[in-house]
Amino acid sequence: MDTIFTDPNRRHDFVILFDVTDGNPNGDPDAGNLPRVDPETMQGLVTDVSLKRKVRNWIDVTRGDRERFQIYVQNRGVALNTLHQRAYDQLGLKSTGSKQKREDVDRARDEMCRNFYDIRTFGAVMTTGVNRGQVRGPVQMTFARTIDPIVPLDISITRVAVTRPEDAEVIEGEEKEGGGKVTEMGRKAIVPYALYLGYGFVNPHFGKQTGFSQEDLDVFWEALQGMWDLDRSSSRGLTACRGLYVFSHANGLGNAPAHTLFERIVVHRADGVECPRKFADYSVELNDQNLPENIELTKLVG
Repeated sequence: MDTIFTDPNRRHDFVILFDVTDGNPNGDPDAGNLPRVDPETMQGLVTDVSLKRKVRNWIDVTRGDRERFQIYVQNRGVALNTLHQRAYDQLGLKSTGSKQKREDVDRARDEMCRNFYDIRTFGAVMTTGVNRGQVRGPVQMTFARTIDPIVPLDISITRVAVTRPEDAEVIEGEEKEGGGKVTEMGRKAIVPYALYLGYGFVNPHFGKQTGFSQEDLDVFWEALQGMWDLDRSSSRGLTACRGLYVFSHANGLGNAPAHTLFERIVVHRADGVECPRKFADYSVELNDQNLPENIELTKLVG
């Protein structure tokens, strides 16, 4: 698509809105996998790492068989150092030792950028064991935060099956005989409903260093819209992208501060709604009038 918002030579700032119903969008391992919250405001949080994981999974499923769209940070047990070594081997370079040359590391890093979409897009630290250098990617995202405070629920569930064979054995005692354990208890953490808002940035100067292209940017916008349907699971609940707004600048440095553009999108509860339980319980106000000079707004979703 030959459009302004897919031009990798321009700066882009974007806002994404997504919601979850009866699910856990991003569990906190330090809190028993309960949904992440800001303890002071009780607003829900979804990390940038979680959002990038969804993008990676979308790219892997839709384009993973193409050489330029391989995924570096995989969830299939592939060791990162193995990928580092592979690039050195392909280039016929020495990967370790005191005589390793800086230009060899740079060549290996460039090879990784060519082959791996997520390195080209998000960057990577590739200095673990087999040194491949460090890359700062052009696309960065913030944590997403709910519009209102949330009340995470920790729900008890039962399973009509037991884990260990000894639990299912017949229980024999002095007074009675039983059939053993027939169910097991578990927990499931959910958010009844929450609308999350997050921000992101596309920096063309870093993109030139990684080889980030127009196709890469186009695929990124596609991923932000489609990755929610790919990420279905019983724990996720119902998730959906509710808004994606891209502010495109006329050049790489930008023509207005990002925060002033983000302030043009205001989300608040609709009148008379005390406990939001659906997207219609919110109102999204978009001020697209009198935009700063050389700024164009594209509404991809919303």
